[in-house]
This record gives sequence, structure tokens and C-alpha cells, in this order.
Amino acid sequence: MHKSSQRRAYGETLLALCRENRNIVVLDADLGGSTMGKLVEQVLPEQHIEMGIAEANMASVAGGLARAGKIPFINSFAVFAGGRAYDQIRQSLAIGKLNVKICGSSAGVSDFGDGATHQSIDDLAYMRVIPNMTVLVPADAREAAAMTEYMAKTPGLMYLRVNRNDVPDLFDESYRFVPGQYPVMREGSDVCVFACGITVSLALAAAETLAGKVSVRVVNINQLKPMDPETIAALCAGCGSVVTAEEHSVIGGLGGAIAESLSRTRMPVTILGVQDRFGSSAHSYEDALAYVGITQEKIGEAILESIQ
Repeated sequence: MHKSSQRRAYGETLLALCRENRNIVVLDADLGGSTMGKLVEQVLPEQHIEMGIAEANMASVAGGLARAGKIPFINSFAVFAGGRAYDQIRQSLAIGKLNVKICGSSAGVSDFGDGATHQSIDDLAYMRVIPNMTVLVPADAREAAAMTEYMAKTPGLMYLRVNRNDVPDLFDESYRFVPGQYPVMREGSDVCVFACGITVSLALAAAETLAGKVSVRVVNINQLKPMDPETIAALCAGCGSVVTAEEHSVIGGLGGAIAESLSRTRMPVTILGVQDRFGSSAHSYEDALAYVGITQEKIGEAILESIQ
């Protein structure tokens, strides 16, 4: 299966959007080479601001730019974009309902070489809990590009979670992101797997391996907030159980969001994600995922266990 870079798709789309709209301003915190904000800096330096290693200040400056009518996109590693700037995001951006876009790059354990300090296994939890925040998680590069377009053209505070590594292509160039419409990637009738990000591809692979034994429905939950409980209930209707899979802590992420949405139903929910632990340095992304228990095999085991 062909793979593409979410980071590059984000950066190239952002550059194209900057060319169309001179009010878009891109801010980086000394990581433009990784976030791909450098693509804007190289071509349209007047629409790029290098903030240095000062994520909290970057968020505050973005708030000022938004109040001046600009559309700021602030970029950093996911672990820093929210973790270091949480207070400013909450106090200055969210309470004021400002039109600021946050890109958390190298999310999950995708920064496998730098270990726990650079891996974000909690960002979905603290971004979800902030009022007035939209939380988006693309499954592939095309969806990352489509979400970037949506963010630039739709008012509001938004968080985009981007993988560091190339990920399998799932959508073609005709794909358009529509908020609240979750793509059903595979039809099935026994178990419904709700996945986001890289786990969509892993869930599809697990479902294929189990074909003939279990009928697995795979749904791409590309928007974790806002989330409509009735939509989620309808997506898993007819199935006997639900499994959630995410490259994030089992506390407060996709699993929590789905469990909250299905709390008034009797649907059993199995949550697969990073247990209450940090990630670790690894030789490859696959090794890092295996260390925290996020693999095709683990998803398959969870599916089988959910029907026992």
C-alpha cells in the first residue's frame, strides 16, 4: 500500500492557502523544518513568524493576530503545542472564541527516536476538554490536506493532530472533509471498530485478517469534538459490540469520547490504546507502536474478545 506524509500534505496545503488568502499567518516554534511551516517561510516570509522555543508566547501572539483579523496557524510538536501553551490556549484563545488553528505535529508516538519527552499520548484528552475547541484527527495525508482547507475557511478554534511518518493512503484526490460525517471505511455487522489516525489503517488490516470469522465494520472518527451521540449510535447500530482504537492514552481520548456518546445505550465498548504509561525511544515507528500495544494484532485480539 502506498504511503504519504501528513506533514508535507499539511505544509503544502497551507502554502497554497496562504497564496490565496494573505490574512493567513503561520507561526512556528523553532520546528518549521518538522512541522513543514518552513514551506511558507521559504516562499512567503511575510506570512510566517518564527517565534523560537516559546510556545506559550506563540499562542498569545496568535490571539492578538486573530483579534486583528488575521487567521493564525500555530505549529509545533503535539506534545509542546498544547502541553507548553495550555494556559494561553484556554485563557486567551478558547474563552475569547478566537479564530486560531493549532497543528500538533509528530503526534502520538510517531516521533519514535526522541522518546517519551517528545511523544504525545495525552493531547486529545486536554484538547477535548477545552470548551469552544474542535479536535480533528486525519487518517491519511489527503484527509490532513482536506482538514487544513476546512480549518482555513471555517471560523473557530481548532486542533489538528498530525503524524510524523508516512501513513497508508486511504482516500483519493476527490475526498472532501465534512465535519460530523464519519467515513465508514469497511462494512460489517458483528463488531464496529471506531478508530482515528494511524489506527484506521491498522483496524482495516485487522478486519481483513479476520474476514470469514468476524464481520467487522471500521469507522474513521476523524473529528473527536464536537461529537454527536446520535450519529455515533447510528454508526454502530446492528453490531453486537464496539471496539475503539487510538494512538493515545485510554484515558480521555477516542475511547472516552465514544463511551460518553454511547453512555445511554447498552452497547459494550472495549477501549484499546496506550495504557497509563509513557512511550519510549525505539528504532522504528512500528517498534514504538508495539511498545505501547497499538498494533494490527492487538486490534484483532480486542475484536475477538469483544464478541466472547
